[in-house]
Amino acid sequence: MGVNKYKVGIRREDKNQWEARVPLTPQQVKELIEKGDFEFTVQASDIRAYGNHEYEAVGARISEDLSACDLVIGIKEMPVSIFRNGGRYLFFSHTIKGQPYNMGMLKTVIERGCTLLDYERIVDEENRRLIAFGPYAGLAGMIDSLWALGQRLMAEGCDTPLKKIKQASRYSHYEEAAGEIRVVGDEITRNGLPADCTPLVIGFAGYGKVSQGAQRVLLNLPVTEISPAELLKLEGGRSDCLYKVVFKEEHTVTHRNGKAFNLQHYYNNPAEYIADFEKYLPGLSVLMNCVYWEKRYPRLVTKEALARLFGGNSPRLKVIGDISCDINGAVECTNHCTNSGEPTYLYDAVSGEEHNALTGRGPLILAIDNLPAELGADSSREFGSILKNMLPEFTGADFSRPLEELNLPYYLKKAIIVYNGALTPDYYYLREHLKNA
Repeated sequence: MGVNKYKVGIRREDKNQWEARVPLTPQQVKELIEKGDFEFTVQASDIRAYGNHEYEAVGARISEDLSACDLVIGIKEMPVSIFRNGGRYLFFSHTIKGQPYNMGMLKTVIERGCTLLDYERIVDEENRRLIAFGPYAGLAGMIDSLWALGQRLMAEGCDTPLKKIKQASRYSHYEEAAGEIRVVGDEITRNGLPADCTPLVIGFAGYGKVSQGAQRVLLNLPVTEISPAELLKLEGGRSDCLYKVVFKEEHTVTHRNGKAFNLQHYYNNPAEYIADFEKYLPGLSVLMNCVYWEKRYPRLVTKEALARLFGGNSPRLKVIGDISCDINGAVECTNHCTNSGEPTYLYDAVSGEEHNALTGRGPLILAIDNLPAELGADSSREFGSILKNMLPEFTGADFSRPLEELNLPYYLKKAIIVYNGALTPDYYYLREHLKNA
């Protein structure tokens, strides 16, 4: 390995035992090495979608020590022990909302004079994300939600072909899951669903890449799409299909003074709007939450709304697949993240308690915060195909220069949260969140 090559370290993911993703696959590492400008050091891992030997086979070095690397890349938050003085790091830091559980990590990054770039903030000049796992969060989240629906219906005595669907983590790749779901769909078309669980309606809050990924899964089933207005009038329905409905912002909120909805006005003035989604809940069997949410926006589903829904007759709502997974966020009863080993909990909407059960007076909450890891090989391959084209930009960057003179393209400079130990101007607001770290 040449001394002038740019040294990249790939750290081991250790946030939980199900995090199988990698920022670059062995094949992508090989392509960068063959260009002649890179050398790679990879920490060993037993849970990656790709084995240590696969990285060694393409010329990477397996080592715990990443201290000599010019840039260390990963997926999830890194432990404070990884940060060396003056080091540079690229990962999903989950700090830009001031998340309190990561302020200690951010404080360490600053104290050690590090530079931190966050994938979530790699955006173009119109603030559109250029690299993400979003579609795979949608794919895995929908597969898991269909699995949860099948299990709950079976526990309630409603035997459907959906019981044959497994969790996404049980499939080796997406196409295997899609094939099995298509078989389930064929059976629904031939034999229909039991009358006591129809109409079976899947609602999608949001229409971006995450939602598109989730909706893609439904293409493997017989689906009839209806509008939110049609949902309010839906009775009985067909048994040989599922129904799909997509909700946009105009369906989830209304202006306090009855003014006509305007999307940009809502984004700029969310305090002038109130939640208006509760009316749709009685018609849904499954709600897939795929929206971006901040505290300034009204919630999509409140605990009070669920208490009203489940306080009377047994409603249709069985599962909330909270792909966005904001704690007490758009879905207020998402009290904590779940994981692939314990993917759901039953939220008792009447008592406000949680139970490790499939049935009860409330929906199953599925809120896995690293869903793309359940399709680790597929999601890593797509993510890395974008990242490998960005990494060469780092080789000529002089990080000793002032930030405004740093020769990185806009989309990478925008992603710098901390530069040589100081918050960059776009992220000064995090000072307030760091006070209690």
